[in-house]
Amino acid sequence: MYRSVTRDIQVTVEPYYLSEESRPEEDQYFWAYRVDIENLGTKTVCLRARHWKIIDATGYMQEIRGAGVVGEEPVIEPGECFQYTSGCPLGTPSGIMSGDYQMETLSGERFEVEIPAFSLDMPDQQRTLN
Repeated sequence: MYRSVTRDIQVTVEPYYLSEESRPEEDQYFWAYRVDIENLGTKTVCLRARHWKIIDATGYMQEIRGAGVVGEEPVIEPGECFQYTSGCPLGTPSGIMSGDYQMETLSGERFEVEIPAFSLDMPDQQRTLN
């Protein structure tokens, strides 16, 4: 698991490889990841936007920006947690994802919350350090 805390918002990510969705012989690899966004603070927040950086094993990077997550802009009250699952295809057997969420308080203040960098690794894959 990977975890970060920004301004009392804790983001925890757990990635897992989906072998049944992947086709290594065709250079198609697929991961799912579960994200928990927990409000440890005293102010209600709304998740307005996401920004992902996805880097494959060759160094190719793609960026994804959009409103909310999984079609929602969840409101997260103090002490509450919002959880969702999404996925990521890659053309290589490993990669890295990171990013941030844009949050907004009820008073209209916007701030960014870090999504911790996490690795996407095919099970039993021999790792090479560069």
